[in-house]
Parts: sequence; structure tokens; C-alpha cells
Amino acid sequence: MAVRAHLFLLFSSVLAMASVLGGGMAAMAGEPPAFSASATLRKIHDTGLITVGYRLSSPPFSYLNLDRQPVGYSVDLCRKVVQAVRQRLEMPDLEVRMMGVSSATRLPLVANGTADLECGVTTHNIERERQVAFSLTIFVASSKLLSRKDAPVLSLDDLRGRPVATTLATTSIQFLQAENRRRGLDMKILAGLYDIEGFRMVTARQAAAYAMDDVLLQSLLAEAPDSADYMIAPTPLTSEPYALVLRKGDPAFKRLVDEVLAGLYRSGEIQAIYAKWFQQPIPPRHINLQLPMSPALQRVIAHPTDSPDPAVYR
Repeated sequence: MAVRAHLFLLFSSVLAMASVLGGGMAAMAGEPPAFSASATLRKIHDTGLITVGYRLSSPPFSYLNLDRQPVGYSVDLCRKVVQAVRQRLEMPDLEVRMMGVSSATRLPLVANGTADLECGVTTHNIERERQVAFSLTIFVASSKLLSRKDAPVLSLDDLRGRPVATTLATTSIQFLQAENRRRGLDMKILAGLYDIEGFRMVTARQAAAYAMDDVLLQSLLAEAPDSADYMIAPTPLTSEPYALVLRKGDPAFKRLVDEVLAGLYRSGEIQAIYAKWFQQPIPPRHINLQLPMSPALQRVIAHPTDSPDPAVYR
């Protein structure tokens, strides 16, 4: 009887504990975890790791400093997002893996989930929305032509039948290819893997001009010892709204990223971040681009948008 009574008490204790645990689980069921609505946040939570893609040589947005650490305007914005993810998931020790990407690999790596976020110089357009999603616009550039002053190129008409350089897997190469077909310009389009390769084609006179976003052209010239030998055509070819790249089909994660950016815009903190990279000396050569914020970007900060329509930014 004593043994039976002991077993009864033990069984009753187990039932009581199960009841407490069950109640706790039920309460938790009424309060879904912070990552439940987001596949990206769930992956980050379960792995304890967030992977951020960055460009290796696209100053002042995303590049390596002398210590081989990624820095830049876009990188700073991504770090703000990482802080918000740590807070949302209550994971202050969340590991951050910085992954170098190129213009050709950046979108596929986000699309397949290898990278959770890409911070570089990526233009948001409708065609790319088939593969990935985009944050609020973080910068507005214009694609232009860079050429030698002793052989100036002011428009695509000046490139008829001539070689023109650009960068692989960019909106600039897509634009050149489309205009080449549409207008029968017979241009020979040369593509480098990185921006510096396109510029070098012009310096070596392998190409008559280099087509790329104006801010990147200005950055290349700022570091060139013979920059006075080159010019950037004043007429823009296209408008290029830059954004952070996110996984497609995860509106909850996009909302988190957009809230971070919108908060920077509302608070005015974006002004200091912008000035740090565009109006002050930057590593490694302490060159100052002296580039004031454009009216188009000022409008974005006042009225945040994630529109891929170039007309919105004109």
C-alpha cells in the first residue's frame, strides 16, 4: 500500500507539472515569437547568424578599408538594420557574417537565402523585383558617360560604331544593350566584373567611354592621379534609385528594414551618415567627394518611397 501511495503521489506530481507546462505553452501560443511571420528572421534566429552581402570596391557605398573590413554608406545602413534585428530577436550576441559579392552574384545570393541582406550600389527596378525585394530607396544616382577630355563623348550618338565600357550585370549594361538594338548604334559593349575595370578600359583607350552611375564615376576620378584628363558628360542616361536587397516574399522582414530606414530619415540621423561618406574625407586615401545631397534624395528622405519607377525621382 505504501508503494502504491508513493506511486500515486509521483504520478500526481507529473500530471501537475504537465498541467503547468501545458498552460505555459498555451500562453506562449497566444504570443507568437518575434520571428514567426518572417522566414528570414526565423532563419537568423535558428542559426544564430545574419549574413550581410557587401561590395568589395564600390566606394563610398561599400568597399574594403586598409584593414580589409567592409565600410561605406550602405554598410552603415545595414549595420543599423542588424542592430534592429538583434533587438527584435532579443539576441544581443547575434553573429554577423559579412560576405563579399559582385554585381553578378549579389541578387542570386539573396534570392537563394545565402545572404539575408545586401548593402551595396544596387538599383531597384521592376525587372529585378521578379527575383528579390527592395527596401526604401537609400540613394538616387544617374547613369552617365565618362570619357577622356581629348576625345570627349557627350551622348550615345558619339559612340556609334565605337567600343563602350560598363560593368557586368548592371542596369547600365542593360540600358546600353537595349539602346544599341533600338537605335542600331553598332556599339561594341565591353563589360568588366568591377567598376575599376571599366574605367581602366577608357584609360587604356580600349573603350571610348565608360557608362556607369555618376556617383561611382566621381569616386573613381577622385582617386585617379590624372583625373583632370577625364570628364563626365552632363546629360544623364537614366535615373538609378539604390536600395538594400532583401529576400522576395518576406514582407515582415521588409517592414523591419523599412522601419529602420524611415526612422533614420525622420530623426535626421541620415544627414550625419550621408555627410560622413560624401562630404568628409573617407578611408583609405582620405579623399573628400564633396558631393552635396541631391534634391532627389532630399525628397526621398522627406517622403520615403520604395518605387522602382525612375520618373518618381526626376
